[in-house]
Amino acid sequence: MPKGADERGTTSRTRSAGLALGAPAVAAAVLTGVVALYIALVAFGNLTDFDTNRQFVRHVLAMDTTFKDENLMWRAVESRALQDAAYVAIIAWETLAALVLIAGTALWVAALRGRAGGFGRARRLSTVGLLMLVLLFGGGFIGIGGEWFAMWQSEDWNGLDAATRVVTLCGIALLVVHLPAAGRTSGGGVTARSGEADA
Repeated sequence: MPKGADERGTTSRTRSAGLALGAPAVAAAVLTGVVALYIALVAFGNLTDFDTNRQFVRHVLAMDTTFKDENLMWRAVESRALQDAAYVAIIAWETLAALVLIAGTALWVAALRGRAGGFGRARRLSTVGLLMLVLLFGGGFIGIGGEWFAMWQSEDWNGLDAATRVVTLCGIALLVVHLPAAGRTSGGGVTARSGEADA
């Protein structure tokens, strides 16, 4: 059989495997797209309804709705300028993460359509975007906000449940993104296409 015909057949089989409903790559693409949509809407909401979540950030950093334990209140940030700077930084981080995840979703779609080397690039970019959100919602909201600024003590300005949901969703997405995807062998990390490495 001519080499070209064999490669076309391999490409066709790879594409069919990648597009099979329930394939790991399809699940990774969908989960990446869902998280991208969510965080894009969060960033859009913060930009178009700026004051609502600014009040949330201000109250958390000021620690004015906590138990006001004197052993903890020295941590409070009462400067409005610093509070607003933190809020703007959060929005910028969310926007960047959304753009990274949108690009990752586009790469998953391109890879599922048979673009050479696409699975590795999609996996890497999706991982970056998802880890950005784990850092923000896990490290920022749960760790710093929840513990350092004692957000868990507040009944009115407590974002721990929402942050936990985001971290959980991102964690699940990360696990799926790193499953052996369509176009990879189970042992070597080499795609079914001749000579194409998928890191």
